[in-house]
Amino acid sequence: MNNHDTLDWGGIRVRLQIADIGIADRLTQLLSGVPGIRLVGEDQAADVALIVPPSAHVAVEKGDEDLLTTREREVLGLLAEGASNKLVARRLGISVHTAKFHVRSLTDKLDATGRTDAVAHAARLGVIHL
Repeated sequence: MNNHDTLDWGGIRVRLQIADIGIADRLTQLLSGVPGIRLVGEDQAADVALIVPPSAHVAVEKGDEDLLTTREREVLGLLAEGASNKLVARRLGISVHTAKFHVRSLTDKLDATGRTDAVAHAARLGVIHL
């Protein structure tokens, strides 16, 4: 394949290699309607590949919710409501520093990039129900 192949077609060929079937299906649905993007199979040439192997970092699996402490569950519930660290601290009677500690612990245990991502991961894993 050369650069002319991409230019002749006028778009980008994308190959998805995602271990999580649910995420792969959602991305396929989203990307298949985007002009200028064509999804290709593993046996076809691609300009770019999105490769997401099974994560070895996710500490909380479905049915393994006991890895979160009771306090982390409380903090997670408040995060799901959109509470700031200050509000989490006030509602739980802890310092803002301790609230930040719990949020950081949650993001680490859930392999999340931030508080919103932690809530999303927890919901997908069934740890919380929105």
